[in-house]
Amino acid sequence: MAQGCVYTAQTVKPLLLDLALSRRIELAEAKAAAAAAEAMRRERPAIGAAVEQVAGGYVVYAGANSPVTQTVGIGLNGEVIREEFERIQSFYRLRNEPVRIETSPLADPSLFKLFGANGYVVTEFTNVMAKPLCGDERFPTAKPEIQIERVGPEGLDVWTRTVSEGFAGDAPPNPEILDLMRMFARAEGLECYLACIDGVPAGAGTLAIRDGVAGLFGASTLAPFRNRGVQSALLTARLARAIQAGCDLAGCLAEPGSSSQRNILRQGFATLYTRLKFERYWSAAADDGS
Repeated sequence: MAQGCVYTAQTVKPLLLDLALSRRIELAEAKAAAAAAEAMRRERPAIGAAVEQVAGGYVVYAGANSPVTQTVGIGLNGEVIREEFERIQSFYRLRNEPVRIETSPLADPSLFKLFGANGYVVTEFTNVMAKPLCGDERFPTAKPEIQIERVGPEGLDVWTRTVSEGFAGDAPPNPEILDLMRMFARAEGLECYLACIDGVPAGAGTLAIRDGVAGLFGASTLAPFRNRGVQSALLTARLARAIQAGCDLAGCLAEPGSSSQRNILRQGFATLYTRLKFERYWSAAADDGS
């Protein structure tokens, strides 16, 4: 295995979680989601994709039940006032969509009080992981049979199909996932990577570069190629590219205790905090939206 980065005072300091670091990571993700929604608005206007900035974060709609349709990054610039919270609720209620708000535990206490007062429930936990990047870091070499390439416009259809089938598992990918990944592939500031084994597509992933933060997400492996090092190869290739692009921080998300989390931790990431998703569903008997 190649030598890793040496953490010294002259290279990279260990990550210490504080409000500024959480804000930086959350907003990098929020901006990537907003870029995907903007691409969808340009290319699929009938879906009605929309983005607004509220309470220091981004409120995103990219279609009904889309994993990108949620709010990210609010409450990290101070108090969230009731009017801002109601604006978020109205944004989704007008579209007959549940409110989903990804929330850092470092968000202002006012936000959690608003959740409690408005009937929100926690529906998901996500570990936020990060690592500092330095220019002299070296990564393990991928297995010879695995080839990683950055995909250009001519290869986006293959990339979209590969990453979507990887998420779908044994079932065919549904049209919504195909549309979503197609929009990610065309979003500003996002790069797509394809892994092949002996020339056959085996997995894919995405890299979002925002304000010096490398966001690694949207990675999947086709079932016949799992447990062969595809995800590790995709991860290290994207980290190397992030360093080349001048990023000093990499961040990614994983379900607590998942195989994805284990793969990420092996690359020197640390779990900074566990993020919570708060949701509220509308019904015919719902109140006036407060």
